[in-house]
Amino acid sequence: MAHRLFVVDAFTDRAFGGNPAGVVLLDDSAEASWMQSVAAEMKHSETAFVHPLDDGRRSLRWFTPAAEVELCGHATLATCHALWERGGADPGSALVFSTASGDLTCRCAADGRIEMSFPALASEPGEPPPGMLAALGLGEADEVLRSTFDKCVLVTDASTVRALDPDFPALARVPARGVCVTAAGDEPGVDFVSRFFAPRVGVDEDPVTGSAHCMLTPIWAERLGKKTLEAAQVGPRGGRLGVELAGDRVLLRGRATTTVAGSLLV
Repeated sequence: MAHRLFVVDAFTDRAFGGNPAGVVLLDDSAEASWMQSVAAEMKHSETAFVHPLDDGRRSLRWFTPAAEVELCGHATLATCHALWERGGADPGSALVFSTASGDLTCRCAADGRIEMSFPALASEPGEPPPGMLAALGLGEADEVLRSTFDKCVLVTDASTVRALDPDFPALARVPARGVCVTAAGDEPGVDFVSRFFAPRVGVDEDPVTGSAHCMLTPIWAERLGKKTLEAAQVGPRGGRLGVELAGDRVLLRGRATTTVAGSLLV
């Protein structure tokens, strides 16, 4: 049976920017082993699988080439874009996804970006795991934080973030989904920058990581004294997103563009 399949570049307004995600539109649930095989074949940092539920919500799951993950921002944005552009969903109505991280509500924002309501993730200071800073190529860090899924390393300037050249096999030994490195922004209109590495789950560097901003937004909202911010992920591909701390939620805003539309024949 054929399934509609898309590749969508998320957190960008141009093709071949931002973070590409696979999106598979299903009529019903599928075996996890099959979804994992599709994600491994797609080779994007995440592939999303979505199907309608009887109550009007949609089930949404995300797989890296190596593992299922509990939260993914860019593949959720890509799914919204695919559903509104080609999947028959009404752009004037919100989409509600049932996920491993609870219900996620997405809508079109007033500025035309897609707005996603995600859970805010608290973080707390912690000692860096042995070898983590060395694997990043860092001699020291201003602060190391830990959150539900990831480690976060704060450094003094954005140029340090841009210059990182990690040892990925060593970084894969860090006991976390991923490692995020962040600093205050160094250009107009950018409040903070980051890069995100997740070799432990099969993704050496993720170009734009929405779920990491569920942790980064509370950190930078407190440090900068404002709840609405603009963020840039500054790796080789990179992208931009708006974020807002809204109580125990983080609103993530971004654009997307479809680069591939076709059918999955297996």
